[in-house]
Amino acid sequence: MALNDDAPIIKIKPGSEEEKNEILKRYRALLKACKPNMHTGDKKLIRLAFNTALEAHKEMRRKSGEPYIYHPIAVAQIVAEEIGLGTTAIVCALLHDTVEDTHLTLEDVEGMFGKKCATIIDGLTKISGVFDHSSSLQAENFRKMLLTLSDDVRVILIKLADRLHNMRTLSSMAREKQLKIASETAYLYAPLAHRLGLYNIKTELDDLALKFTEPEVYKTLADKLQESKKERDKFIAEFVQPIKDELKKQGFNFEIKGRPKSINSIWNKMKRQGVSFEEIYDLFAIRIIIDTEQHNEKADCWHVYSIVTDSYVPNPDRLRDWISTPKSNGYEALHTTVMSDTGKWVEVQIRSLRMNEIAEKGFAAHWKYKESSTGAESALDEWLNKIREMLENPESNALDFIDEFKLNLFAEEIFVFTPKGELKTLPVGSTALDFAYEIHSAVGSKCIGAKINHRLVPISHKLQSGDQVEILTSEKQSPKEDWLSFIITAKAKSKIKAALKEEKKFLADEGKEIFLRKLRHLKVAEASLNMNDILLYYKVPSSQEFYYRIAIDTLDLKSLRDAIESKESQVQKAHHKGEQPSLEEMVKSVRGSSDMLVLGENLDKIDYKLSPCCNPIPGDDVFGFITIHDGIKIHRVSCPNAIQLMSNYGYRIVKAKWTGQQQISFLAGVRIRGVDEVGVVNNITKIISSELKVNMRSISIDSNEGLFDGTIMLFVQDTEHLRKLMKKLQSLNGILSVTRIDAQ
Repeated sequence: MALNDDAPIIKIKPGSEEEKNEILKRYRALLKACKPNMHTGDKKLIRLAFNTALEAHKEMRRKSGEPYIYHPIAVAQIVAEEIGLGTTAIVCALLHDTVEDTHLTLEDVEGMFGKKCATIIDGLTKISGVFDHSSSLQAENFRKMLLTLSDDVRVILIKLADRLHNMRTLSSMAREKQLKIASETAYLYAPLAHRLGLYNIKTELDDLALKFTEPEVYKTLADKLQESKKERDKFIAEFVQPIKDELKKQGFNFEIKGRPKSINSIWNKMKRQGVSFEEIYDLFAIRIIIDTEQHNEKADCWHVYSIVTDSYVPNPDRLRDWISTPKSNGYEALHTTVMSDTGKWVEVQIRSLRMNEIAEKGFAAHWKYKESSTGAESALDEWLNKIREMLENPESNALDFIDEFKLNLFAEEIFVFTPKGELKTLPVGSTALDFAYEIHSAVGSKCIGAKINHRLVPISHKLQSGDQVEILTSEKQSPKEDWLSFIITAKAKSKIKAALKEEKKFLADEGKEIFLRKLRHLKVAEASLNMNDILLYYKVPSSQEFYYRIAIDTLDLKSLRDAIESKESQVQKAHHKGEQPSLEEMVKSVRGSSDMLVLGENLDKIDYKLSPCCNPIPGDDVFGFITIHDGIKIHRVSCPNAIQLMSNYGYRIVKAKWTGQQQISFLAGVRIRGVDEVGVVNNITKIISSELKVNMRSISIDSNEGLFDGTIMLFVQDTEHLRKLMKKLQSLNGILSVTRIDAQ
C-alpha cells in the first residue's frame, strides 16, 4: 500500500511525531489484514471509521500511557486476522468504545455507517458493564450479553477480541485488577471462545489467565517448554520424515506443523494426573493439513490416517473421529495418538484446509462454507437456538441461568440416536430424561422410562455415546421434584421447574379451598382474618406456600383457632400507633414462640441478607446477626467469623432456621406384607401418589402362595410425614404389616 494513499487520513496530532508514525504503521497493518475480505468501497468505510475513532479518542490514553487508539486498532486487527470477520465487524471494532467513552452517539454512528453497525455497537455498549474493570460479574448483565446472540453473533466475537487484547496488555494494570480480569477470563470468556470454535483464541486466553493468576507456575512451565524446544523440534522433524515421504509419493498437497501443547493444558494435566512436567506423555503433537476438494475430504483424511498408522503403532483408545460426527461447535478432524520409535507418544491431528479454517476461526469461517457445508453449522445454529430458548424462559433466575449456561459451555459431548437413527448431541452425563426433553418438552414431562439398545432402563439412567434411545411415556406422568437431582441439561431443568411451579400453584388453590372450609367450620369470616398473623404463627413465608402445605398434608390445621386468637404482634401495635417498628421489634415479631428467626423465600417482614463470608444455604445450621445498616446478616454456625461475633456481640445474635426445611425430601423405605388379591398394588400406589402426593422412586413386589412381600422406596419430608403414610397403608384391606426399612 502506497504511503501517499494513507498519509492524508491523520487530521489531528495525537502527541509526538513518533506516536503519529506508530498509529499510521498500525493502521497500515490493519488494512493489510483486511485485504482478503475487502470489496469495493470497504477501504473508504474502514478509513472513515478509523478517522472517527481517532478523533473521538484523541485526548485519551491507556493505563500503560499509550494513545487509546492503539486498543481499537488492535481489536479490529484480531477481528480481521484471527477471527476472519469482514468490513462491518472491523468498522464496529474500531468504534466499539466510542459511544460509551466519548461524545459520539448511536445516532451519529447510524448516520455515518448504517443501522447494522449501530445495532452491533449498541450491543457492545450494553454489555460493557458485564466484565468491566470495576464491577464484578453481574448475572443479569451477563444474561443481557447473551441476548445479543439473538441479534448478531458478531457482538460476542468483537467482545472476545476486545478481551483478548486486554489480556495481552494486562501487565500495565494493578495486581488486584489483573486477578479479577484473569479469573473472569478463565471463568467465562475462554469457554465461550471454545464453544464458538475459536480454539487458538481459547488457548491463548487460558494461558494468559494462568500467567496472571499463577505467575510462578506459568513462568516455570514456559521456561521448561523453552528449554526443551530445540529437542522437541529435532524430535518432531525426525518423526514426520517418513510420513512426509509417503504423502509426497501418494501425490498429496499438504502441510505438517508441530503443535506445542498449551501451558494451561499441561498444568491441568499435571494437576489431574498428579504427574511432573517430564511425565506428561503427549507434549508432542503434529497437525497434518491436506489441500483437497470438499467431496474427497473424508476419504483423503482416512487415507492419511492409514499412512500415519503404517509408519507408527496407534493407541486404539485414542482415536477420535470428528469428521463423521462433528462437534456441536462445528469442529471437524481426525485425532489419533501413535507411539514413536523412541518410545514417546505423539498426538496426530488430520484435517483438510476447510476444516483447519473452521478450527482456527470458528463461527466466522462457517459463512464462507455455508452453502456446501456437511451440517456442521446447523449444530452451531442449534446451540444458539438452545441459548435463546433458555433466555426466553421468563421464570429463569439469572444466577441459575449462568450456572446452566456454564454447564453447557464446558460439557463434553456424547452422540446418541433416536429409534429412527436420527443423531442427537447431549452433554456427557445426560440421562434418559434429558434425552426425552431434548426431543420435546411434552415427551419429557410424560416420560416414565426408556429402552436403551432395546433394554428397559429407568429415566435416571446415564447415556453413553452410541446408545439408541426409545422413550416410554404415560399420560398419567407429570414432572417430579426429585427429577431435578439427576437431569443435567439446561432445557430439561427450566421446563421441569416451570411445570413444578404450575403444579404448586394448582395444589395451592386446592389447599385454599380446604382452608376456607375449615374457617366455615370454625364459623370465622375470611374478611376478619389477618393472613400475616396466620403465616407468622405457622412460620410459613407466603400464602401460596401455606395453602400448598395444607394440600400436601404437611401443615396441620388443628391449631388454627389458636392461631386466630393469638395476640396482636408488637409490629402491628406499632403500626396502629403510626410508628415505624425498630429492627429489634421486627426481630421479635418473627421469632414466634420458639424464639427463632424464620427465613423464607418471600419473607418481607424483615430485612435479612446472606453473609458472603460463609454463603449459607437452606438447610445449614445458621444464626442471625443484627448489623447497624444492613438489617440482619445470616451466617453459618461454622462460619470463621462466628466465634468472634458471638463472643463480642452476643446481645445482637438471633437464633434462626429455614422455613423450607419441611419441603426437603428424604428417601425412605417401607416394607409391606399382605394377602395377594386383585387390585392390591393399585390400591397401594393410589394411596401414595394420589391421596398423599408422595413421589415414589421404586416399587418391587414378590408373590408366594397367596401372600405378597413388597418394598417401596419413596420421598418424604420428615418422620411425621412417613408415620401418616404408613398408618394410611396399614388401614387398607388385606395388608398384614407395614414397617420402615433403611434406604437401599
